[in-house]
This record gives sequence, structure tokens and C-alpha cells, in this order.
Amino acid sequence: MRIGTSIGLIALGLILALAVRIDLGGIDLELIGWILTIVGVIGLVASVVLARQARPVVRREAEYPPPHTHPPDPRYPDPRY
Repeated sequence: MRIGTSIGLIALGLILALAVRIDLGGIDLELIGWILTIVGVIGLVASVVLARQARPVVRREAEYPPPHTHPPDPRYPDPRY
């Protein structure tokens, strides 16, 4: 569940729990609203915790100029000097 879905569940749950006053005979919309709100809050907390976890950082340290694998050719001067 992502952050947007969690916020949507919280909003829908609070609307059902606090604003809707319809009797459906056997279905308690207020209870369903509170359940959706609690699930949304748990999902929001889990999403934020997972989003804030440290990610591994990969650093590449290249040598410039690259090391020589063979001796330099004496006919050409070294451009580094």
C-alpha cells in the first residue's frame, strides 16, 4: 500500500465513520469507517517507514588517468608531464 492509497483509505474511513448516517440494516457503516481509518493509518506508517529506509550507496572511484598495464612507448612523451 502506498502513501496515496493510505491517505485515501483514511479519508474514506473518516467520511463513513463521521459523516454518513445511513441505516443499511445489518451493516454498520460507522464500524467499517473506523476499520478503514485504522488500516489506512497502519498503511501510512508502514509506507513512510519503508520509504525512509537507508538505501545502499555505490561509489565508483575511477583512477584518472587509468593505470598503465604496459610500459610507455619511449617514442612518445608522457602527456601527464
